[in-house]
Amino acid sequence: MMIPALRPSYIQLLLALLLIGGITVPSTAMAQDVPAPAKDPASEDKIGFAAATVEYDSNSDIVTAKGDVFVDRDGYTLRADMVVWNRKSGEVTAEGNIRSVGPEGDVAYGDKISVNDSLKDGIVDNLLVVLADESRLAAHRGSRKDGIYKLDYAAYTACKVEGPDGCPKNPSWEVKAVKVIYDPATKRVKYEGARIELFGLPIVPLPFLSHPVDAKAGSGFLVPSVGFSRNNGLEVEQSYFWRISQNRDLTGAITAFSDAAPLGQVKFRSLEKTGAFQIAAYGTYSNRIDTSGAVVPAGNNVFRGYIEGSGKFQLNPNWSISASGRRASDRTFLRRYDISRDDRLRSTFAAERIDSDSYFSLSGWAVQTLRTGDRQGLAPIALPEIDYRRRINDPLFGGKFNIQANSLAIGRTAGQDTQRAFGSVKWDLRKLTGLGQEVTFTALARGDVYHSDENASTATVIYRGQSGWQARAIFAGAADIKWPFVGKALGGSQIFTPRVQLVAAPSVKNLKIPNEDSRAVELEDSNLFALNRFPGYDRFEDDYRITYGFDWALRKTSFTADVNIGQSYRLSNRASIFPDGTGLSDKASDFVGRSEFRFKDIIKLTHRFRLDKDNLAIRRNEVDATIGSRGTYVQAGYLKLNRNIGPTVEDLSDREEIRLAGRVRVARYWSVFGSTIIDLTDTTEDSTTLADGFDPIRHRLGVAYDDDCLSLSLTWRRDYQPTGDARRGNSFLFRLAFRNLGV
Repeated sequence: MMIPALRPSYIQLLLALLLIGGITVPSTAMAQDVPAPAKDPASEDKIGFAAATVEYDSNSDIVTAKGDVFVDRDGYTLRADMVVWNRKSGEVTAEGNIRSVGPEGDVAYGDKISVNDSLKDGIVDNLLVVLADESRLAAHRGSRKDGIYKLDYAAYTACKVEGPDGCPKNPSWEVKAVKVIYDPATKRVKYEGARIELFGLPIVPLPFLSHPVDAKAGSGFLVPSVGFSRNNGLEVEQSYFWRISQNRDLTGAITAFSDAAPLGQVKFRSLEKTGAFQIAAYGTYSNRIDTSGAVVPAGNNVFRGYIEGSGKFQLNPNWSISASGRRASDRTFLRRYDISRDDRLRSTFAAERIDSDSYFSLSGWAVQTLRTGDRQGLAPIALPEIDYRRRINDPLFGGKFNIQANSLAIGRTAGQDTQRAFGSVKWDLRKLTGLGQEVTFTALARGDVYHSDENASTATVIYRGQSGWQARAIFAGAADIKWPFVGKALGGSQIFTPRVQLVAAPSVKNLKIPNEDSRAVELEDSNLFALNRFPGYDRFEDDYRITYGFDWALRKTSFTADVNIGQSYRLSNRASIFPDGTGLSDKASDFVGRSEFRFKDIIKLTHRFRLDKDNLAIRRNEVDATIGSRGTYVQAGYLKLNRNIGPTVEDLSDREEIRLAGRVRVARYWSVFGSTIIDLTDTTEDSTTLADGFDPIRHRLGVAYDDDCLSLSLTWRRDYQPTGDARRGNSFLFRLAFRNLGV
């Protein structure tokens, strides 16, 4: 019902109810749709009010509203069983099933609320606030004075207090405090005498705890992390998050070690209208041990650090720019402080334009090597690389022309320098015959120009090329035929697709050209039917060949299978430019294939292989398997490369390794996990290796707890491969993360 502004007693009662809606929760305020006090008759402020009965005792001057009392204003609502206003004392109280909802979705509950006649200050008994993010703040008693809320003996948690069956449950963690102060102006909660209780046990006192109460991140200290590493001993990291503005933040951290100097780190992030970028930096002072084992400099601390950054900006629908950079002070810093296990750091930039039919890129990159046996002077710097491509419809036959122009300049501070430019035109036409065959015709014409110097500094002879200017022309044509057959099999449907490809490419000057981007070549299922089975542009497969194979697929309701296998055969007696052991050096190639099997979401098995054409010996055997559900699973991987490649080709060494990982859920929220990597390579596979055939690389074992508001884990890791001051040994990491909580 709507109550007009006629009697002052009713007006004051409604304003008291209005205050009650603001008192119960920081984000709740006044009700709506009822006329405001009648000092100004023209006022249009209205409050919605309803109750089953309204009584007035003239002797005691008390007004009582009973029966599902409801107040509504400006999106805020309040419900209570009874509201009583003592006109003599000016006290207004609400009792019974009090529920207040704010426009942001916050819900507050209380047993009893009392306010004074100033309509600003008041007291709440047994307050419970359910915020918009479903976190909860409860107190035995709360008060408001001058807009600041103070709660006595309060508790906060972001955990659910009901289980999946709807029954009450204790939260995984909660913060308990003697006093909690909430300032609506800053939308932040501060605690006095706070401690965190984990599974009901007090574990960490937090005298300076504070956190925001809305969904936006707020400045403050983050929860510390604790660990133990073989390199630095006991480590404790404390971070501070600074929300500079709505689109920028900065996180700074100090990690203290028992066996090393502290490590400082800072990370800045910014989200702009057209893109975003971030920068992170680490720094410390310590003795540096180089890869030979010597301390540099002897007995003195030196600065060591690492910086990285990345960003991308979309200038308009077509143009974008991006960049990333990584740089470390030395080769072992990242591993010693467990920041990264990368052995090469790549820095890039690119300006790109993309539309429906064209692509343009101006880019560059540089590499810092962290490998112990590599010379930094031989690491390449590409500046610039220019690539332009355009697609044009063929008006005559209905195919498509792809035009490309590319140039690249690679320099080294102490090695070979190479400049390259080429232009190419590629034509593709895909047709379907009346019998269902899919026929694809391809033609390629390309012209290259190269210049290089200091070629002798490249260790691998077949990569050097000839110094000075070199030019070559490339022509190639191909016809590819697929013929799928579909039918029923094993209670499902199957597709059997034979495939044949013919390729013709006249002789090309390959060995006179420097090889910068076509080194790691090997026959596999992904490049069996490629026009050029070399990666990159610096080498092109010039020959006449036929490639044949088939794909087979089975589809059932709960099971799928995909299998393919193939081989190629050279039709000329021209000497091959492929190194021995790649599977392509003889007239007949090795057999390559891939199989993948899936059973529901429980089993996935992938197998890649290469078989020797002469004796079917396994030259590549790679298996990846995942078995289990999301909570309990086992992952296994096995790789063996037995290609009989000599040590003269640096990019194609043989190896054998096994990888195992798994997780077992032992309770609803508890799980045990682990992983291992073992190098099985021996001298029969790689004559340069020092491994004995069973050389562990890294083990990991841990226990974890994860629910809706808490992540807890303890992990043990052992590394077996020392590099400089990144020693072999054991590390322990304790991780504790609370949702919606900063310190």
